[in-house]
Amino acid sequence: MAAAAGKEKWMDWGVAARPLAGQSVSGDLHAVHVFDHSLLLAVIDGVGHGREATAAAQRAAAILGEHGAEPVIALVRRCHEALAKTRGAVMTLASVNVRDSILTWLGVGNVEARLFRADANTFPATENLLLRGGLVGLQLPALHASVMPLSPGDLLVFATDGLHTGFDQRINLTETPQQIADGILERHYKGLDDALILAARYLGPSP
Repeated sequence: MAAAAGKEKWMDWGVAARPLAGQSVSGDLHAVHVFDHSLLLAVIDGVGHGREATAAAQRAAAILGEHGAEPVIALVRRCHEALAKTRGAVMTLASVNVRDSILTWLGVGNVEARLFRADANTFPATENLLLRGGLVGLQLPALHASVMPLSPGDLLVFATDGLHTGFDQRINLTETPQQIADGILERHYKGLDDALILAARYLGPSP
């Protein structure tokens, strides 16, 4: 199991990942980038597994690193052009405007994402990203990003299809993002594909 964690000035995050048995590399990658007044979170799943899947995911991750301050729709289109000669990938991106505490997210394919509200009185307590069918590098759907407010303490969780459905159950919001990611992978790993969980807690704008 591979794991990574980090804490930026606006976000505390953790990752847990596991390649398909017998593989030395994974086609499931994450990206976290911080800019002047925004941050970008992404999970990319290269089609299939092994080195070709990894190469596609790495190419998309490089594009996000170079252009990550752009709007999420523009980023998906850039990745689509760059992945044209690869296996392609599915991906979910989430951009946070920290000045206004606004989340803009978009998913193409089947990388699921959930937003868990820190305030128990908020309705709904959980938001699910509406995914759009397609394959980045091969066929894009009409791209429409969703926008919503964020509050300090809100938790974002991304999961690739190497996890069983129901991965968003039994999450203890008092745990750290790394503990949450590790727990989800331990409970819900299918064992049939690469898998990755990214959990990120919004800390709010700096004082």
